[in-house]
Parts: sequence; C-alpha cells; structure tokens
Amino acid sequence: MKIHELKRDLSDGKLDVTLEKIYGSSAAAVQRERYLAAVDSFMGLYPNRENIDIFSSPGRTEIGGNHTDHQHGCVLAAAINLDVIAVVAFHDEKVIRVKSKGHDMDVIELGSLGVQGEEYGTSAAIIRGIAAKFTEMGANIGGFDAYTTSDVLSGSGLSSSAAFETLLGTIIDERYNGPKAGAVEIAKIGQYAENIYFGKKSGLMDQMASSVGGLVFIDFNNTENPMIKRLDCDFERLGYSLCITDTKGSHADLIDDYSSIPFEMSRIAAYFGETHLRTVDEKDFLAELPELRGKVSDRAILRAAHFFNDNKNAVEETAALENDNIDKFLELVGQSGNSSYKLLQNIYSCKRPQEQGLALGIWASERVLNGRGAVRVHGGGFAGTIQAFVPRELESEYRTEMDRIFGAGSCKALRIRSYGGIKITADKDGE
Repeated sequence: MKIHELKRDLSDGKLDVTLEKIYGSSAAAVQRERYLAAVDSFMGLYPNRENIDIFSSPGRTEIGGNHTDHQHGCVLAAAINLDVIAVVAFHDEKVIRVKSKGHDMDVIELGSLGVQGEEYGTSAAIIRGIAAKFTEMGANIGGFDAYTTSDVLSGSGLSSSAAFETLLGTIIDERYNGPKAGAVEIAKIGQYAENIYFGKKSGLMDQMASSVGGLVFIDFNNTENPMIKRLDCDFERLGYSLCITDTKGSHADLIDDYSSIPFEMSRIAAYFGETHLRTVDEKDFLAELPELRGKVSDRAILRAAHFFNDNKNAVEETAALENDNIDKFLELVGQSGNSSYKLLQNIYSCKRPQEQGLALGIWASERVLNGRGAVRVHGGGFAGTIQAFVPRELESEYRTEMDRIFGAGSCKALRIRSYGGIKITADKDGE
C-alpha cells in the first residue's frame, strides 16, 4: 500500500477493528499512534520507498514447562499483547536492511548467507540465519527495508528474540514463499537461526508460542511435528490477573548459564543411551542415582529431576485449565516454581551470586499474595522476570508493591493474544 494511503487509513480509524482484535478493545487509539510513529520513522530512514506493509509478532509468556522443550518435553505457553512491529518496503536489491528502534541498522547481503562467527549474539545473525534457511528451502528471496519497534523489552523474559525471529519469518514467508511455510515451520526457522547463527542452544517453545498465537499446550516428543493444542481460557474470567514483573537483572554474559541446562540434562540422557530426557524412563533414572553420582554433577541430577517433575506438571496444568479448575492449576504452578527454584536452580547466576532479583521478587510476591494465587520464575531464568497469578482484587496492591521495589512500570498485567505473526490488514477477520 502507498505510504500516505496507509497513514490516512490509520488516522481515519480504518484499521481500528483490526487493532482491537489484536490488542484489545481499549487499545486501538494507543496502537494507532504507535503505528503512525513507526511509519514516520520509516519514512525518515528510507525516503525513497513509496509502498509499505506492516507486520506484527507477539512476545510470549511461559505458563508451564520450564526448560522442558529442549528435552522434547511438554509446555504450556501463550502469545501476549506486547509485540514487535515492522514497517517494510520490498525491493529487488538483494539486501535486507533492518533498523530497530534504539539500535544500529543491520545490513545483510543475500549473496553471503553463511554463518559469520563474529555475528554470534547479534540481531544480524538472526536475520542472516532466517534468510539462509528460507533460501535452503527453495524460496527466491528478494530484499527489503524495515523499521521495527518493540514493546517486548529485550531481556524482559517475554522472548523479544522469538518475537523478532517470528516477525522476520512472517515477512519473508508472506512475500517470497507463497506464503506456505505456516506458523510451525516459521517457528522452526527461528529456532534454527537462534541455535546455529546466533549461538544460543534454545528449545522451540518461545518461537512456537509467538508464531502460533493464543494459549497453547505443545508436546515436543516429535520435534518435526509437535502436537499443538489450543486452549480457550480466560484468566480474568476465572478471577486472576496474569502479572509479569521485570526485576531489572542483567542478561549480559548469561548464555553459558542458559546453555548449561540443556547440556547437563543431556549428560543424564546420554548415560542411558538417549539424546534427550523425554525418552529416559524416570524409574530407571531414580534406580541409577548412586551410579550417576560421580559420573555427572549433582546439579545435573537435580536438573534432570526437575525435567521429570515439570514435564508432568505441564500436562496436568493443561487438564486443570480445560476443566476450569483454577485452584488445581495454581497449586501446580506453585509446584513448578518450587521445582525451578530448588532443582533447576535458575533463580540467579553463580557468576553473580550477590544479584538475586528473581528471588527477591518471588519473596515479595509471596508476602502480598499471602497464600493466594501463585508465583514462579518466568522463562529462562537467572535474571529478568517473575510471573504471578494474582487475584484481581489484589492486582492494584500487587503491582504497586512490585513497582515500589523494582521501579515504576516494572509490573505489567498481560492479556493473551489470539494471533501469532501476522501481516496487518484492514480486513483482519479474526480467523
């Protein structure tokens, strides 16, 4: 669409129905201004581009299954109403330019899509990896210029990286691949880029939740064809607010902490001749505890024990929500959080034991909740965010206390978003 036509449609409210479906009935005005500002920023960067499209991809919240996905386990996750958006102009210059708000521009030549070691840990690596995978799949990729802006803050534990990966995958698939990849394949492409090009050995949960959208139970027993079940659950209807608090911990230099979890779990699996814990019998694991000690670290044993606990928890949490049994669900969330704290041990980094914002946030949450609701570490852990299910009558008090400790705006009440990565159009029908 012509830039000025799109700006007129936004200003005239012609996209408001679409924005309300994506962000909620009261959010259209705020999002309208956000989109207009993004278009203006794009015009300043790329003044010669006349035709643009807008894409959106959500962050995600992990609800059940903490560090189970990379062991082919089960998770419960949801897309959320915080996202990254991109204003995009396509062209035939065989180069991708992406300028994200607050960051330098990345320029990726499509004739050079091999792994670049010096790019590990950068957004350029993600862009290059996704373009490379689509090319390998047979897509005839052309170039594009993009400006992105995100309210999924980096390091917030809401997976801004997966949102960015899904966004790029959706852009390329929409324009240059049919679109025929679909949400599941786009998630796999994002994981590929993160694992191989970015250098982080993550599981597939983050990308899958962002790409598929909604509240989903995912069984990764077959990673090529994961079983996905969408759930119809409204936490507000059940009397609870889903709150995420950023404890302001730094994620710098934590890749080794994250990577140690799948590595140590895989050491246990290898003892039993397997590549992942999902195919290890828990009874065999328990029987072999004396022999395991000395062959692997005690921490690896505890982390494997966490996997067996939380893999079952994700299944049981899903069943509780399907039966509207919120009390059972909250009990299981508490058990999951306790397992992460004691067994998985991803509450703080051993490199910086003095920094324990997650533990502080959990303790402070428990004081306010006073036996109601539930609180746990959120996402990868070690620093970043905690998740709490807060009785709605306590939401104001809870958010006030979290903001008092960690700073204004640290605590957000989230809503589940029905859509994964999408192109924004005026005729979005909600299907």
